[in-house]
Amino acid sequence: MPRYAAVAPHLPVTDLADRYRHARDPVERTRWHLLWLVADGRRLPEAAALVGYSPDWARAVVRRYNAAGPAGIVDGRHANPGATPLLSPALREELRGALGGPAPDGGLWTCAKVAAWMGDRLGRPVAEARGWEALRALGWTLQHPRPRAAAADPEAQAAFKKGVSRPGSTPSAPPILPRR
Repeated sequence: MPRYAAVAPHLPVTDLADRYRHARDPVERTRWHLLWLVADGRRLPEAAALVGYSPDWARAVVRRYNAAGPAGIVDGRHANPGATPLLSPALREELRGALGGPAPDGGLWTCAKVAAWMGDRLGRPVAEARGWEALRALGWTLQHPRPRAAAADPEAQAAFKKGVSRPGSTPSAPPILPRR
């Protein structure tokens, strides 16, 4: 195993510099910059510090480039579409219709009830968190009434709204304090 990281000669150093300068994706630009610095003679820990990578991650980028060439530098996250949605568009619309009516037990819809509904349609258990995600995807939000103080005095509340601190008192100007 070589003592220092070496970049395979897939491309000349000038091409690495050009790819760094013309890269539009910031992740790929940083990777090209790292390869250019290492290929130009800098040590890997120094080059990693210059581009903001850890030495271990920089070593992984160099290994990937050495194994796959320029194709190994591409940021693969852009081509990843992610997981398929749990509910198909038809099931999503069916859920929207079901949410328009009462829950199966006659109460309010909750995450657990939506998850159970989804589990019935999908034929497998569904976590409660997926019920919450389905509700949020359909635009539903938590609806909690503001808390009310049970022992509040209605007269004191009315006086407070009018700007009077105590019933029977009049508002006064704030005190003027001496400057220090």
